[in-house]
Amino acid sequence: MNKVFKRTLLVVVFSAALLAGILFFLYEYLTDGPTWVRFYANAHIYANGDLNTGRIVDRQGALLVETDNGVRRFNDSAAVRRATMHAVGDIGGNVATGVYKNYADKLVGYDLLNGVYNFAGEGTTLTLSLDAELCATALEALGGYKGTVGVYNYKTGEILCMISAPTFDIADPPELPEAPDDAWDGVYINRFVSSSYPPGSIFKLITAQAAIDEIPDIHSRTFTCEGSIELPGGEIRCSGVHGEIGFDEALAYSCNVAFAEIAVELGGPTLTHYAEKAGVTDSFTFSRMTTAKGNFDVADTTDSELAWAGIGQYTDLVNPCGFMIYMGAVANDGVAVYPSLVEKTTNAIGLSFPLGDPKNATRLMSSATARELKRMMRNNVESYYGQENFPNLQICAKSGTAELSGGSEPHSVFAGFLDDSEHPYAFIVIAENAGAGRGVAGSVANAVLQKAVMLAD
Repeated sequence: MNKVFKRTLLVVVFSAALLAGILFFLYEYLTDGPTWVRFYANAHIYANGDLNTGRIVDRQGALLVETDNGVRRFNDSAAVRRATMHAVGDIGGNVATGVYKNYADKLVGYDLLNGVYNFAGEGTTLTLSLDAELCATALEALGGYKGTVGVYNYKTGEILCMISAPTFDIADPPELPEAPDDAWDGVYINRFVSSSYPPGSIFKLITAQAAIDEIPDIHSRTFTCEGSIELPGGEIRCSGVHGEIGFDEALAYSCNVAFAEIAVELGGPTLTHYAEKAGVTDSFTFSRMTTAKGNFDVADTTDSELAWAGIGQYTDLVNPCGFMIYMGAVANDGVAVYPSLVEKTTNAIGLSFPLGDPKNATRLMSSATARELKRMMRNNVESYYGQENFPNLQICAKSGTAELSGGSEPHSVFAGFLDDSEHPYAFIVIAENAGAGRGVAGSVANAVLQKAVMLAD
């Protein structure tokens, strides 16, 4: 009897363990099945053409890549293939932001019942918010510089343009050298999503936001710029001698002296609060991509170090996508709409399902502050950059010249938005080692925005 009891107990224990294992497997399958399909060790199911992994198309329905009966096809234009490489992803799966890898489960038509088997013998069509032609225009306008260009609709969150350079033709990938090669440095990195840059003077917009909120008489203040100012800890140099100027002119002429004084008056804790409030120090996830974090650290700084931080230097870093969203908030009455890259899936029998990220929005500043910044950014264009350089565009912008150590040429940075209800586009352009902000980056922004408006009309 004792032996029967022990054997029965053993069977019960093994049965309970088996049941627990089955339940655990089912739980994991139900919750993590799509992740298993995307797991790098399973990449052969889509990377080698073993399955019909569907199609990726842009917002106009233009083909970016598809696999049909083991044959992979790409867009006919080499310019489009190069411009969309970091969005689509290289076939080897080296680009962390590539939709081809990150949405493999959707492309092969994975579902809980059939797994990756598709009874219709066809994959799924994945529609992106990108305009491939606009992306090609942006890459051409960047003119061989490394860097990034981003444009999105600040009302809907749709990313219209996302390019990163250097890049290559995904239909004809190069043999990359084993030794470091400056020409290919960071070729697999999507600089728009995965990099952080010193912002230069575009950060003055955040300092200006803090000043508008915290210094009651800021608009009646005047500052005297004689080309530099001596502060405890060191000298702050300006790009010119601006004489006596007000707050609006200080932003338009990007006066380091004026903004150094403003930064020191605001103080480190206040500037830190506004940098965090602007969201430029955070990372966030959209369309299965996570952005790089920025940096603003002014703990234990001298006055001169705090001043440099307030004008966008010192140890400041911003992620291009994150700062573009901040520009969208200024344009959108203070409310930031977070971006989305993937719009919908369409299955083999023609049924479409929305796939865009939820329209997450958060207020980054008051409506009154947003209106003031918008007015000042419009004044930048009208009084300094020149409206003739942006014909027919109601553009509000701020330039930045991001100084680098080691004697390298500074990065050219230009960020802003169109104050246009028919074309609600925010943008950022970073051209690495290209000099002054309103030069190369400003001309790139004009070319891209002109094309974006033309495509929309």
